[in-house]
Amino acid sequence: MIIAFSVTPLGTGVDVGRAVAEAVRIVRASGLPNRTDAMFTTIEGEWDEVMGVVKQATDAILEVAPRCSLVLKADIRPGVTDGMTSKVETVERYLAEG
Repeated sequence: MIIAFSVTPLGTGVDVGRAVAEAVRIVRASGLPNRTDAMFTTIEGEWDEVMGVVKQATDAILEVAPRCSLVLKADIRPGVTDGMTSKVETVERYLAEG
């Protein structure tokens, strides 16, 4: 499965970068394929391992904030691996065709 998620501390002011960096550090330490952009972190793996990482990232936010906002979108497709790369490659191939 592929999950795109965002965790945001609430109640700590407007500077959330340090807390978000700690959440991303957890994702990267998981060893699962992942990618972070300005809005979401995407992670790929089996249900339990991916959801476990999301929980750890959320817990990291709650260590420094009284409240956490979690946004999550999942693509659950059993038997597919490397979807993070292959889905983008498919779109790029169609774009190259004109």
